[in-house]
Amino acid sequence: MSSRVGRIHPIRRLHLSGQSFGSDNLAALAEVLLDPVAIVGSLWFVAYNFDSGLTPQYLVLSVMLFALTYPGEPRLELSVKSVLFDIVVRWGVLFVLLIFFGWSTRHLSDFSVNAVDAWFLIAPATLFTLHMALRASMPILLSIQGGKKRCVIVGMNEQGVSLARAMHERRFAVQELIGFIDDREPTRLRHLGEYPLLASTNGLRDFVSRERIQIIYLSLPMATQPRILEILEELRDTTASIYFVPDIFVTDLIQGRMSSMCGMPVVAVCESPFVGITGPLKRLSDIVLSLFFIIVLSPVLIAVAIGVKLTSPGPVVFKQRRYGLDGEEIWVLKFRSMTVTEDGDKVYKQVTKDDARVTRFGAFIRRTSLDELPQFFNVLLGGMSIVGPRPHAVAVNEQYRGKIPGYMVRHKVRPGITGWAQVNGFRGGDDLHSMRQRVQYDIDYLRNWSLRLDLSIIVRTVLILFKDRAAY
Repeated sequence: MSSRVGRIHPIRRLHLSGQSFGSDNLAALAEVLLDPVAIVGSLWFVAYNFDSGLTPQYLVLSVMLFALTYPGEPRLELSVKSVLFDIVVRWGVLFVLLIFFGWSTRHLSDFSVNAVDAWFLIAPATLFTLHMALRASMPILLSIQGGKKRCVIVGMNEQGVSLARAMHERRFAVQELIGFIDDREPTRLRHLGEYPLLASTNGLRDFVSRERIQIIYLSLPMATQPRILEILEELRDTTASIYFVPDIFVTDLIQGRMSSMCGMPVVAVCESPFVGITGPLKRLSDIVLSLFFIIVLSPVLIAVAIGVKLTSPGPVVFKQRRYGLDGEEIWVLKFRSMTVTEDGDKVYKQVTKDDARVTRFGAFIRRTSLDELPQFFNVLLGGMSIVGPRPHAVAVNEQYRGKIPGYMVRHKVRPGITGWAQVNGFRGGDDLHSMRQRVQYDIDYLRNWSLRLDLSIIVRTVLILFKDRAAY
């Protein structure tokens, strides 16, 4: 797998106080407010037209919805098809969770059936319509802001070029990159053919004034602090906005974001994607989905349990020690598919094709992943998630943690029944190459996590369930 597959560059994932990097524009403000306004607005419309008006129950639900959906999901850079898919999936999950919450707290009866049915259809239609309207109004918004802002990047290095590429990929960018400023000889600039070199930092103030540059990004190594201070002092005589792009972003950030600790600014270099509201949302979706699958698949669970019991001696379900969230040991449940039940604590032998330890019925349930079904109980109890990096036996972790950089990063989230690596063909195999690929996909999952990605992985898992030939 290419190291760039499935990734969003860390500069594009940097956040400050909940706002996207470079989001000082009307379109970004509209995106932040669009989802909560559309969902709450459609709820009020339904309350007045399909129920008894804006009762206290509707007001309480409105506050809850605004808190859950703010800030809105940015979708300007997605295709129309992707926007529709994202809205339908996210709204479906939110609606199911709300119905489950209302049913469990006995507040569902506070709303009429007609209102609930109407809101289920009107809310996503409103969301999609407003997103398309925002997309169509972008020329007007840009005009109100005075057109695109002219910007330059000082420093043609890796992080500067990464920022330039991220800006270039934005279809509705509010900034126009003019080029780079750099003091080095052109022969030393690796990316000179990709972007124009405009000038050196000598006389930068005059260049900025002459070319009407409105935004300047300083992408200089931290080691050049004296030169940075000189440039900042010189630019004080201009009206340009100035941003500093620190060179820590040449490293591969995982959920990179800016925050503060005791009033001091800090930059997250490696963080779990499940912070703030995303953590409870992920856990709530796991509880709802695991309950759903346990109920729906209960006949299959019973049938497999009977099949295991009748075809070979030994326990129906066995526990295996594996690493979970934050590297803590957990017991993972599986239907027994072999004549032995290895703990995997000290030594673990990977199952191979025609392995004598695998029973005939065990081969079937391994090939179809039916042996993994008891792990829905692990999810319900909180040790695992529906989607996440697959947990490895403790012995496997100890074997590879020193051989693969970033191996333990995959334990910053709960392990999953299925994962990004598995739906991309990396399920079996414990050789170093296969394990490297699997870990890379796991890290990509942490970097790019979204509820939409989770649902996509679940759907792909179901589709390939009976086609996987990598399992033995």
